[in-house]
Amino acid sequence: MKDEVLLTKISSLPEDKKEQVHDFIDFLILKKDKNHTSNSPIFGSGKGFFKMAKDFDEPLEDFKEYME
Repeated sequence: MKDEVLLTKISSLPEDKKEQVHDFIDFLILKKDKNHTSNSPIFGSGKGFFKMAKDFDEPLEDFKEYME
């Protein structure tokens, strides 16, 4: 499809529909970028994978002599 035809069709739409087209184009761009990203981790993707002990911040017995 030629860009001019697409622009003409978009121009004929009411403003609220133009906004929907804009959002859909952003979605398509995001989808395209997701398919071409590296295997880098996504923030929060390891949530629930690790559990921290309740006494995590407590001093360790092994270092007790150094803490006195």
